[in-house]
Amino acid sequence: MRGTPILREAAFRSRSAAMLLCLALLAPFAAAQVSSYGDKSEGPANSQPSVLNGVGIDQRLNTQLPLNLTFTDDTGHVVPLSSYFGKRPAILALVYYQCPMLCSEELNGLTSALQMVNFVPGKDFNVIVVSIDPTEGTALAAAKKRTYLQRYGHPETANGWHFMTGTQANIDALTSAVGFRYVKIPGPDGRLTQFAHASAIQIVTPEGKLAQYYMGVEYSPKDLLLGLDEASSNRIGSPVDNILTYCYHYDPKTNTHSLIVSRVVQLGGLLTVVLLGGFMVVMLRKDVQRGSHAGKDNGTGKKVNG
Repeated sequence: MRGTPILREAAFRSRSAAMLLCLALLAPFAAAQVSSYGDKSEGPANSQPSVLNGVGIDQRLNTQLPLNLTFTDDTGHVVPLSSYFGKRPAILALVYYQCPMLCSEELNGLTSALQMVNFVPGKDFNVIVVSIDPTEGTALAAAKKRTYLQRYGHPETANGWHFMTGTQANIDALTSAVGFRYVKIPGPDGRLTQFAHASAIQIVTPEGKLAQYYMGVEYSPKDLLLGLDEASSNRIGSPVDNILTYCYHYDPKTNTHSLIVSRVVQLGGLLTVVLLGGFMVVMLRKDVQRGSHAGKDNGTGKKVNG
């Protein structure tokens, strides 16, 4: 009967390995939770706060941006959008520099993705970041540029990063062309100083036409590379699913921001748990069957290794 403890130990090790695998695979999912389940609201319109009814991204592919619009760059010069087009495509990000959370996540995600893209800002494409808050000025724009240029790690590409501010009229014209819908909301002081908005970046062709939308706050380097490559030839991409759009809203009663996520993300996590649970059950059943067969063999006098 010397084989019985060994078989039991092997089964225990197998079960332990399965459980460790489950925990390891679940760890990234758990780490991705930016807020507790109770702090999240689901994406469907019938469950979201009414203020978000005016928030969203309308994908207006092949729409010509109004390149005659002028904005103030991070050096204080007033320049037309057309100065960044004609030779190369661009990545456009509509944010506001004093955003308490979402805009920084968006720009962080963009910068991280660009670190793994072989194209060079200023040579192969431009990065154009425009504030949707007309009260923000050059100092904020310059500070943001320094932050993300340092994060990107290539100061020699500074001429490819453009952080802009503008008037309300020009902001409205640009956001309307892009299909970027946002709503002013009260800040902690009760004033309309913050914005409920969705997160997305746009790829624009050298001619200034919208070629591709990427939703959310994390972007695939491969997708960015492909989008820039296609846009450089003035090719227009296809619409993407809006269910991956992330959006924060401010709650003046609790002085907090909560993440609005689509139900598909929650379902994806549930599916992961179910699949891993099924894997564990199968592994445990196999261990039991092996132990049962080995026990029968041992009982009939056949030799068990060990």
